[in-house]
Amino acid sequence: MAEEKTSVEVEETTETVQETKEKVQTQQDPKEYLENFDWEKYEEGIERVDDTKLKEFEALVEENFVDTADEEVVEGKVVHMTDREAIIDINAKSEGVISLNEFRYNPDLKVGDKVEVLIDIREDKTGQLVLSHRKARTIMAWDRVNAAHDKEEIVQGFVKCRTKGGMIVDVFGIEAFLPGSQIDVKPIRDYDQYVGKTMEFKVVKINHEFKNVVVSHKALIEADIEEQKKEIIGQLEKGQVLEGVVKNVTSYGVFIDLGGVDGLIHITDLSWSRINHPNEVVELDQKLNVVILDFDDNKSRIQLGLKQLEKHPWDALGDEIKIGDKVKGKVVVIADYGAFIEVAEGVEGLIHVSEMSWSTHLRSAQDFVSVGDEVEAVVLTLDREDRKMSLGIKQLTPDPWTDITSKYPVGSRHKGIVRNFTNFGVFVEMEEGIDGLIYISDLSWTKKIKHPSEFVTVGDTLEVEVLELDVDGRKLSLGHKQTTENPWDKYAEEFAEGTVHKAAISEIVDKGATVTFNEDIVGFIPSRHMEKEDGKKLGKGEEVDFKIIEFNKDFKRVVASHTAIFREQEERNVSTAKRKAAAAAEESKTTLGDANSQLQALKDKMEADSKK
Repeated sequence: MAEEKTSVEVEETTETVQETKEKVQTQQDPKEYLENFDWEKYEEGIERVDDTKLKEFEALVEENFVDTADEEVVEGKVVHMTDREAIIDINAKSEGVISLNEFRYNPDLKVGDKVEVLIDIREDKTGQLVLSHRKARTIMAWDRVNAAHDKEEIVQGFVKCRTKGGMIVDVFGIEAFLPGSQIDVKPIRDYDQYVGKTMEFKVVKINHEFKNVVVSHKALIEADIEEQKKEIIGQLEKGQVLEGVVKNVTSYGVFIDLGGVDGLIHITDLSWSRINHPNEVVELDQKLNVVILDFDDNKSRIQLGLKQLEKHPWDALGDEIKIGDKVKGKVVVIADYGAFIEVAEGVEGLIHVSEMSWSTHLRSAQDFVSVGDEVEAVVLTLDREDRKMSLGIKQLTPDPWTDITSKYPVGSRHKGIVRNFTNFGVFVEMEEGIDGLIYISDLSWTKKIKHPSEFVTVGDTLEVEVLELDVDGRKLSLGHKQTTENPWDKYAEEFAEGTVHKAAISEIVDKGATVTFNEDIVGFIPSRHMEKEDGKKLGKGEEVDFKIIEFNKDFKRVVASHTAIFREQEERNVSTAKRKAAAAAEESKTTLGDANSQLQALKDKMEADSKK
């Protein structure tokens, strides 16, 4: 097409030259014409043309054709379009062709539109004018971008592709960054839906050093939304019902877009029934009606409700349910202290762990039920005003304490399982719901137990005897040692005070030592009773005789002495010596008396003889 235009122009020029030649010939005579004929131009193949005509021709060319310098940006007009190219007229000798790929950012391009182009080459090998719209846009882009930023103008951009954190947008031929958060006022989940689209943007940031441009589509709609928001906030009232769209779903609630104003439906206000996550009730982009429950002073935080649009399930609960009735329901929540049972949609009752079994020892609700279980229970309490209900499972079976006196009379012997123990005793389960306590003092006749764990472990089976039974207090006192004979009864005679037994010092303890007489009896030897006959004290491992100086069956106390053995012998020796000395003294006294008597008699006789 460019070639056609060039040929036409040449023909028109030739015609003008010919007309001028003919006119000149008709106005001048041959002699004059020959005298003035320019033989030099004739030899060059150019016939002489009137200067006036030549000037008119030059003015016409200057008026209708641009001076097409290379690397120059000019304005052109789209004169024709094909499926792949656009024909651009820039008022040059020929028209230029530009691929439509350079106009991807502007899919609405049409014939008659004016576009900026860069003259790459005035003529290629085929005489074609080579143009570039992309290069022209690049040259002009920074000026336009800066102007758009300064004047806060709206610009057109073509979304080329996705990138990390957002999108790449062609703006005036510059690749600008569109952050994901600046695409729309609501979170975007599918970025690919924007690729290949032409959208309006606002230039929000320019980094001249690194040639970076940031654009925003969100900024264009925020102003409108802000106006809508002010209008909506001004009309808000508690109890008002509005239509909204689910904007975001979290574990604790749902954010609703009320048309530029966001409100929160807490998870507890979504449904009268208990739910684990809001997505069980709503989904993203869902439209629904909500009621305004509350808002702060400046109405920036709006609390919404969904379940409040429906009648409370407790209000619809039939009057046929009353205390003592059996109900069925599903376990919805389990806590350490019990389980919540949904007996009707939105109506829950609590089964406390103490109402799950007749057993009194501590257990967890997880030992009896699991979430999702269908259970049957008995209504224990029912408060319709406070909307509370307590249930029980153990009431479905007979109370084992009903006939406790006949099953476990005092003195009867049974077997039980050790379920737990404390510092003061052991809890033994006789059967489900009946526990008894064995005090630490009733575990063994002979062993001195500091803690029950020294004697038994949880899960052991013990033989027990019922010592006491309190039906009203539901208490059962048990004993284990009572199931065997008390060995201290026979030890009372064997280890009576004064008896002597041979044993070795087991341990040296504070204020004395201990000796083991047998597997049941360990005696205590006070320090003053450890002295030997030679004055030294007994040491660990020494085996000697010990004399029992104290035996207490009730307190299982045995005190012995080694010193008492030889001390007693010494006392006996002293006593014997004293008796012998006394006897000798008595005998000596008698002999002297007799001698005195005889002397007195002799004296008397002599005196009598003298008188004669």
